[in-house]
Amino acid sequence: MRIGILGTGTMAAALGEGWARAGHELTVAGRSPSKARELAERLGGGARAVPPRQAVEDRDAVLLAVSWQGAEEMLRGAGAADGSLAGTPLIDPTNAVEHGVGVLLPGPGESMAQRIAGLSPGAHVVKALNVFPSAQWTHAGGEPPVTVAMCGDDPEALRVVGDLVRDVGGVPAVLGPLERARQLEEVAGFVIGLAFAGTDPGSAIPRLPSP
Repeated sequence: MRIGILGTGTMAAALGEGWARAGHELTVAGRSPSKARELAERLGGGARAVPPRQAVEDRDAVLLAVSWQGAEEMLRGAGAADGSLAGTPLIDPTNAVEHGVGVLLPGPGESMAQRIAGLSPGAHVVKALNVFPSAQWTHAGGEPPVTVAMCGDDPEALRVVGDLVRDVGGVPAVLGPLERARQLEEVAGFVIGLAFAGTDPGSAIPRLPSP
């Protein structure tokens, strides 16, 4: 696939590494052109550093790998308000939570994913990859796969993102439409809150017998 990556941080690098290893064609953009060039060179496989608007052109999927505070600025730079992402699966792994506490910052009933959809008319937003830390995706294989819950309204976008999740060692599981994205964001806040309190979040989730 042709994948655009908006962002140059640890999540962009980790997922980009896995997707480059799987043979996908990557374009990388960020607020800092020099950091975008550095990441593209590190990813290899013909990855290119380009301006944000060019990073989303003719892409099979786009990853918005920035902090939640920088999402609006990045989408504006990519021309999202003008419809540059219309018809494109837009992967949202952001977590708008209070650092170290995990409390969601969007108002009651709101989700960051729905805000991103509002800033990107026509884009097929898929909430995914927001629960696990970036280090989860830097392994070349050999570990049991983890389940990646996703939310989205477009079946084809969910299929595309599911394939990309498999490419980095995850197993996709669709939770429901994008209106349920707040649940995924609350789960991330739950995990973050327990982890910062020194508790293994996995120990707080019941293990059910396999069907």
